[in-house]
Amino acid sequence: MTVAAHHTERSAETGINRISRLGLVNEYLVPEDDGLTLIDTGLAGTSRLILARARTLGMPIRRIALTHAHRDHQGSLDALAAALPGVQVIASEREAPLLAGDTAPRDNEPAGTLRGGFGGTATRPSRLVSDCDAVGSLRVVATPGHTPGHIAFFDTRDGTLYAGDAFTTTLGVATSAVVPWRYPMAGLATWDRDLDLASARLLAGLDPARLASGHGPVIEAPGRAMARAIAAAARKLERSPDAAASPRR
Repeated sequence: MTVAAHHTERSAETGINRISRLGLVNEYLVPEDDGLTLIDTGLAGTSRLILARARTLGMPIRRIALTHAHRDHQGSLDALAAALPGVQVIASEREAPLLAGDTAPRDNEPAGTLRGGFGGTATRPSRLVSDCDAVGSLRVVATPGHTPGHIAFFDTRDGTLYAGDAFTTTLGVATSAVVPWRYPMAGLATWDRDLDLASARLLAGLDPARLASGHGPVIEAPGRAMARAIAAAARKLERSPDAAASPRR
């Protein structure tokens, strides 16, 4: 895959810098006072486009924040870490072993099969985060379900929700708690569907101004679409759409 097969986009209204591979796999560069936070690194081979976009913005990448450890989100981590000496690499405490390729379950976790590719990276996180921690202007939101340590990032300045794979927006908004025909890949890679649905409810409760997911375009004013996606997933999972909003801890 060449750089020409990628594209970048920036919304003049929101300032969101989305980098997308084939319009399906997204990474985001979030400006801060000291430089850029990169959310996810995409598939292997995406590093050149990310670095080129950062140069266009005229700001250094200071942090790499991972929503989870699937290969399509950490595939260019090693290449970027090599190109950016001293860059801070951020992941959740639970996701760090998965990033290293250790898929052993924890005793307190629901029984379930880990799905999706987790191939180990040589790069290890230099900072581990938990729910409500701050990454620059981004608030960490623990959203287990798609993977055990999945996290999202909520920009407290403008209400942008960087949802990772808790939601997808390819051909419509959906949760990864189910496998929608429009874009089944995230749903096929989900570990615990009940937890994932609870995490989707938690994110919807933040009332984001826009939804920036790991797959698909950025959606403005996504509240109603998120609610419809949650209700549809709940019906498929035979759960009440009005169930409690907090993931099991």
